[in-house]
Amino acid sequence: MRKLILLLFVGLLSIAATNTIEAKTSTQDATPTVLLAQADGDDITITDETGFQVLKEKFIEGDWKFMSFVLICLILGLAFCLERIITLNIATTNTDKLLSKIDDSLRSGDVNGAMEVCKSTPGPTASVLYEGLKASSKGPEAVEKAIVSYGAVQMGLLEKGLVWIALFIAIAPMLGFMGTVIGMIQAFDDIQAAGDLSPTVVAGGIKVALLTTVFGLIVAIILQILYNYIVSKVDGIVNKMEDASIALVDIMANNNIIK
Repeated sequence: MRKLILLLFVGLLSIAATNTIEAKTSTQDATPTVLLAQADGDDITITDETGFQVLKEKFIEGDWKFMSFVLICLILGLAFCLERIITLNIATTNTDKLLSKIDDSLRSGDVNGAMEVCKSTPGPTASVLYEGLKASSKGPEAVEKAIVSYGAVQMGLLEKGLVWIALFIAIAPMLGFMGTVIGMIQAFDDIQAAGDLSPTVVAGGIKVALLTTVFGLIVAIILQILYNYIVSKVDGIVNKMEDASIALVDIMANNNIIK
């Protein structure tokens, strides 16, 4: 499931990126759509462009050698973010309802029934509670050890892939800065070749160089927002998991399953 989501999302974004790059020539040669309005006898030109169109044009104006790497960071970063968000939403469990069903089973001494409830409930919380119930015959220390051990395993699974998202957050602006530095070097080479410090000689090169930094920062900001959302989801699931584990021990003690 995880690999399928990643491949699907990467494929869709790759197609979109290819269409954007292939449109470079036509976009550069195309005449912008403008509207003319008459006010006080003067012609006012209004450019009919959306924010996305402006962003797209600026991306195309940048140096494709570095823009392509920044775009790859965005595609892969979004793919990992989407996979984590979907997985974490599926892993979210109504712990109150789950504990209520477990309590109903344990009141009648049906430990196997409580285990079946956990087994039929998706999510890491149910898996941790299942391990605790499975060790109920060995005493409270064994239950606590099983919960702690398996809880650490589930927490590692919840955080799977976050290191890659953090990597793309760090790499994207660095690639942008690298493109800017190399662009500035090329601009100074143009000045040296022309033998004149004319703005027309270096303006285009500097503009292209700065665009790589802008888009590197945009990619990092987008991924950072999604990363923080994912971390908050993980923390929420872990907190509910810990609360449910404590509640399970109390329920087992109240129903004389463990002493």
